[in-house]
Order: sequence, then structure tokens, then C-alpha cells
Amino acid sequence: MKIRKKDSQAILNSLAGGVVPSRGLEYIMVGRAEEAKQILLDLQNIKKGTSIIKLFIGPFGSGKSFIQALIQQIAFKEKFVVTKADFTPERRLYGTEGKAVATYTELMKNMAIATVPDGNALPTILDKWISEVQSAVVLEKNYGSVSFENDEFVKDVEREITKIVSKMDELTGGFDFARVLTQYFNGFVHDNTELQRCALRWLRGEYTTKTEARSDLGVRDIIDDSNYYEYIKVMSQFIKQIGYSGMVVNFDEAINLYKITHPQTREKNYETVLKIFNDTLQGNVEGIYITFGGTPEFLEDERRGLFSYGALKRRLESNQFETVEYRDLSQPVIKLTPLKNEETFVLLQKIRDVHAVHFEYQKTITELEIMGFIQTLYSRPGAEDNLTAGDIVRQFIGALNVLHQNPTFDKTQIFGSMDTPTNDTKPSVHSRFQKTNL
Repeated sequence: MKIRKKDSQAILNSLAGGVVPSRGLEYIMVGRAEEAKQILLDLQNIKKGTSIIKLFIGPFGSGKSFIQALIQQIAFKEKFVVTKADFTPERRLYGTEGKAVATYTELMKNMAIATVPDGNALPTILDKWISEVQSAVVLEKNYGSVSFENDEFVKDVEREITKIVSKMDELTGGFDFARVLTQYFNGFVHDNTELQRCALRWLRGEYTTKTEARSDLGVRDIIDDSNYYEYIKVMSQFIKQIGYSGMVVNFDEAINLYKITHPQTREKNYETVLKIFNDTLQGNVEGIYITFGGTPEFLEDERRGLFSYGALKRRLESNQFETVEYRDLSQPVIKLTPLKNEETFVLLQKIRDVHAVHFEYQKTITELEIMGFIQTLYSRPGAEDNLTAGDIVRQFIGALNVLHQNPTFDKTQIFGSMDTPTNDTKPSVHSRFQKTNL
């Protein structure tokens, strides 16, 4: 296996901590090839001007966060801007007292691109855009080089900036958005970091009063609970204007919308889901890929889930002709199932290989020992109902760490004693694994 050290480090550290790695997923991906193919197709369509909404639904441990991380890695390769936000009691799609705009702020903070994959990429995106405009003006006007001391050069760059951002004027909130981008450019030119900071603060939805924003930036409005969704659309259009393929927005932990106790507030949140659904499918917004990760209850509970809202239920019911074998991955709702035992087995093989390459040792754990490890975990009381692939992976990495650091450790304490058949009688790994009935 050829893998970069930072990728193997990210994989092992993330999985040991119970989270999905932000990089290197291609080395450990198991059982999601069809989903990955559909994601790539969706992103190709978004490049052409469409927008798409997807709901990835599955029980805890079924791989919803993994799918969204996979979307991010594929999107980076296709030159998309990617962002994400987890719903919490303080971050919703609809709410008062800053609970809705808090979701927008989280999205802006988590904005990422291929060269800045861990978030906080908005300043980089803006600076890169301004630099590209400057370079284009230098070539077009034959200035020879970038020179902020040359007033004519600055004016030409500002005119080009204005030409791009003025296209935002037709959108709701676009005028103030364009004004703030111009202010950011002024701060860039005059090395006024405070002006740039104020512009970024406005773009992230962090102003709480219009008076303060007007004083700092000369704008009439701020991003708040009532209008933040419009600014998500404005941002997606801006990103397309400056050369990116589009914007991916991943919402996770949608169960927290389901848990809202106040019926009217919960319904208002579902109304926003419906608005997003209609906007994407009716072509009211372009260049944006929005995903939700949620449990079956969030979707199907007719008392508190999305299906409690009639208009959403009609739109989100599954294709009646779909089967487990013949799936329709083009529909809005994609139902995920936990990894099969054979797939978990392959995943642990891959992790074993990554671990050996990362720590530079010859792998010694056999396929039979990996099977023994899985069998041991599933033999514990309650494991059938409660054990997830994530639990197995964390414990497996812990076992590898102990064995690597303690060469004299008796590994049969972890993997059990697996009899090794002779070559003449040894059945295939696949057939032996099927007989475990895990």
C-alpha cells in the first residue's frame, strides 16, 4: 500500500477517536461503491447548473457521516467548496434568538476547499479570488506587475471586482453582500485588517445589530434568523461566479430537529426543509448540493418526523419499485444499511494494512485472526443489537496499538485461538465467515 503519512495518521487517529477521517477515505472505503458513483454523477450535474438535495437515512452506525465525508473528498477533486453543520438544540433551520443564524455561522466557519480541507477557508477563498482578479487585470491592461501604489491599477481591479459582485444584486440580500465584498477588497488593498475582519464577521452572520454593521461597513442589513437561507443561496452563486464548480452543504445530526419538543417550532423547521427541497428541484437556485444525515425516525415517524408534514411525505416516499438488490440512487432519499459482516471483515483488513504501513512493520495479523476478533466481539451479550462497525474499528485499532508497542503480548488474548487448517482442508475465508452467522 502506498499512502502518505498524513493520510494514514488521519485515518488511524480519527477512527480510534470514533470519528470519520477527513482525508484518505479511498484507502478504507468498503461497500459504498454505488453511492460514490451516484455522488460523482450528482456533482457533475451540479456543475452544469442544477441543484440537488439528498437525505441519507440510516440507524446509528450505518455510515451517514462516512457518506458525507466521502461527498466532501469527491467534491474537492471536482473543485467544489464544501461546508457542514451539525444540528444541535442551539442550531436549527428555523428558530429565534439566533438559533437559525447559528447554523449559517457554523457553515461559514466550516467552509473548506481542497487546499484548506479542515475549515475556515472563507478568507482563503476571498484572497485567492482577489489575487486572480489582479493577475487578470495585469495581463489585460499590460501593467507588468501588481502595484497597489498605482491608483489606476487599483481602480481597474476595483471595477473588475464590482463587475463580478454586481451580479449578486438581483438576489435577495445581494446588494449588501456585494457591498461587503467590496469593503473586504478595500481592506485587502490598504492593508486594513480591521476592515477585513468586519467584512468576514458580516459574511459569517456574526453581527447582532444593524446599527453596528452600518457603522463598520455602511450596509443596511445583517444576516439573521429570518434571512440566513437567502444568504446561503447568495454565497453559492458567488462561489460559482468566481470559478468554483459549486457549493456542497452537509447537514448532519438531523435527529435534533426531530427532538424539538414544541410542535409549531418543529413544523417550522420542516417547512424550511420543504423550502430547500422545492428550491433545489424547481431550479430556483443553482450550483448547490445539500445533504441531510438522519435516522429512520427523523424521516418516517408520522407523529414527529418529516412524514408528519404531508407535503414532505409525498415528496420523500421511496420509489415503490426499489428493492434491496435493485436500488434507485437518483431519488432524494437514500437509505443506508450498516456494513455486512463480510464488509466489516474487509474494512479491518484495510485498517490492518494502513496500520502496518504507517508504523513501518510487517503485518502479522492473519485473516483468520481478524475473523476471530469479530466473532469474539459478537459473542458478548447484547452485541447483536448494539455493536456497530465504529465500535469494532475502535477496538481493533486499540488491539493493533497494543500489539505493535508490546511485541511479547500474547495476541491470542485478543484474537482467540484459531486453528489453522492444512492447505488441503482449509476452506475459503468467505465460506468460514458466513458460517459464523453473525
